[in-house]
Amino acid sequence: MFDLGTSFLASVARDPDALAVVDGDVRLTYAQWVERIAVVAAGLGALGLRRGDHLVTVLQNRWEAATLHWACQFAGIVMTPMNWRATADEIGYVLDNAEARALAFEAVAAPAVADCPQARALPRIGIDAPAPIAFAELAAGTATATPAASADDWSLMLYTSGTTAKPKGVPRRQRAERMAALAHVAQNLYGRGEVTLGVMPLYHTMGVRSLLAMSLIGGTFVCLPRFDVVQALELIARERITNLYLVPTLYHDLVHHARFAATDTTSVRKLGFAGAPMTDGLLKALTAAFRPELFVNHYGSSEIYTFTVNQKAAEKPGSAGKAGLNQMIRVTKLGAASPDEIAAPGEEGEIIALAASDEAFEGYWRRPDANAKSLRAGWYFTGDTGCFDADGDLHVTGRVDDMIITGGENVSPVEIESCLSMHPAVAEVAVVGLPDPRWGKIVVAFVQRRAPVTGEELDAHCRSSGLANFKRPRRYEFVAAIPKSPVGKLLRRQLVAGEYEPERSGVSAARPLPQTGPCA
Repeated sequence: MFDLGTSFLASVARDPDALAVVDGDVRLTYAQWVERIAVVAAGLGALGLRRGDHLVTVLQNRWEAATLHWACQFAGIVMTPMNWRATADEIGYVLDNAEARALAFEAVAAPAVADCPQARALPRIGIDAPAPIAFAELAAGTATATPAASADDWSLMLYTSGTTAKPKGVPRRQRAERMAALAHVAQNLYGRGEVTLGVMPLYHTMGVRSLLAMSLIGGTFVCLPRFDVVQALELIARERITNLYLVPTLYHDLVHHARFAATDTTSVRKLGFAGAPMTDGLLKALTAAFRPELFVNHYGSSEIYTFTVNQKAAEKPGSAGKAGLNQMIRVTKLGAASPDEIAAPGEEGEIIALAASDEAFEGYWRRPDANAKSLRAGWYFTGDTGCFDADGDLHVTGRVDDMIITGGENVSPVEIESCLSMHPAVAEVAVVGLPDPRWGKIVVAFVQRRAPVTGEELDAHCRSSGLANFKRPRRYEFVAAIPKSPVGKLLRRQLVAGEYEPERSGVSAARPLPQTGPCA
């Protein structure tokens, strides 16, 4: 298989004059960009970075970040990106854990870098930020684009979110990265010359996949450093974006913004989402707003990029579809010790994926404990819950840790959230289980309202929608916003811990509803 540098050169040979990357006034064709990439790769070598070394970056989505990513692929350096909001302690942990040989950062991260002792001991590359090495100097000069890596070299190491412990490094080889990008092109039916909005961060697998996928088809990666609805809409119209690949939260913000109706979005023909389930209400809103030719629900992870794909997401809401091109999927019984303890069709269990996938990682970075938990008998245990329906399509219902056990019954939050999202007064909703002396836990819905509504009215909506009685929320809390991670993932743990802002409005909060028990 091609290494990624050779893969990029093949794209340059096919489409030298095609627009490759856009970032404000910067507009580079493939032929122009590969010259910049070659110079930066040589510059990294001049700093002493060698094949297999880690470069840690703390950057937003900008052309310099994308250039560094590709330069690392040519040089065989392991791109190790971090959230640009990272604290000094978080940066220090990753620098130590990855044994980083250099750090690149921009102005927004400069205070955290300045407070990080580990950073001060390394060569530091600044982009619009004071640093011993300026990126502009690193990118000056000329060089020949010559790949120094093989397909078996490490390409990238992402870090998991670390919600309950220190983040885990997920190293991925160049061949796995390229195969994941090829599958992404195929599964999203991308054609030559697509234009995508590069807003999913390049420290997240969705952002990296968009970047690599565009390179394979002579496509354009339009940088949006951080998500801003107005800027996103302006770029969609001006650059004639053809496909969007976003988390549901960003879609929600786009389609519900006051500027959306006045923006020309007719160039967008393909929608894809990942990172979290999409509610039925949002699926309907997006279908009506964009009328896409293709609407893809992509279910995967940093560890094994694709689990399943549903190319008709709007026609079968809640379905994650069938296994991707490079995958096999099973659902095991909850708590199963073996991949052979298969759940029955319709039975909720833990989703597992074949670890032999061409897109898969090979284990966490220096975390044998995490490997022992997640990698068993050749299968990757995802920690997600779900079931297969009568058609053999997978439905993802949540996380094993999010499962609500109330009065002995297992309740997944996703179904309840989808039901409530269909009420016109509900802007966003999250469902968790909170401790109860009688039932163990009760189902509680946290609702961000777009119009006045009471808990009693929402309960009536759940009843009329056919939601099973034992799944109905017993309490409603109205909040100013639903807490989310920087990439839009719902943070249920904050709701459970009481870390949220109650709604401040003239609408009174609903009273707790009568507790009738899970089997009522």
